[in-house]
Amino acid sequence: MARAGLSPTAVVDHALDLIDAQGAETLTLAAVAARAGVATPSLYKHVAGGLPELRRLVAVRTLDDLTDHLAAAVLGHSRDEAVAALLTAYAGYATGFPRRYAALPQAPDPDPELTAAGERLVNVLFAVLRGYGLEGSEAVHAARTLRAVAHGYASLTTAGAFQLAEGLDVTLERLIGVVVDGLADWPGGRTA
Repeated sequence: MARAGLSPTAVVDHALDLIDAQGAETLTLAAVAARAGVATPSLYKHVAGGLPELRRLVAVRTLDDLTDHLAAAVLGHSRDEAVAALLTAYAGYATGFPRRYAALPQAPDPDPELTAAGERLVNVLFAVLRGYGLEGSEAVHAARTLRAVAHGYASLTTAGAFQLAEGLDVTLERLIGVVVDGLADWPGGRTA
C-alpha cells in the first residue's frame, strides 16, 4: 500500500527540492526516497518507470513552472513591454532556480507530455511576438531569437560567467533594448 501523503506529485516535489539543494547530478531514486522517508522500492508505486520517468516528470514540471512564470509576467503587456517582461522573468526564473534550470532538457526526447510542455512555452513567445505582427516562419525565427537570447543570458548568468564589476541588471536592460530594436525592424512585422 502506498504511504499516506506520497503521490507522483509529491515525489516530483522531493526530486525538485533535491535538485535545488544539490544539483541534478545528485538525483537518484535512493536520494529522493531518503527525502520522502520511504524505502527506494516504494517510489516505484508512484513513478513506475524509475529514474528515467522521474527525470521526465521533473522536466515537464519545470517547463510548466517556467511557462507559468513567463505567462504571468507578460500578461497585460504588449510589444516592447512584453518582451522586457518576458526576458526579465526568464532571467529571474533561472537565477531563482539555477540548478533546476540547468537540468532542463534543451532538446527533449520525443515524449508527448514533454512536447506539450515545450509547445506551451513556445506559445507564450508567439503571443508576445503577435504584438509585432509576426506570423508564420518569421514568428518562428523571432521566437528562436528570443529563446537564444533568454537561454544564453540565463545560462551565462547562472554559471557565474559574468565576472566584471558592472551590474547585470544594466546588461539585461541593454540586451532587452537590442532585442526590442531588432523586433521593431523584423522582416514581415509591423512597426506599430
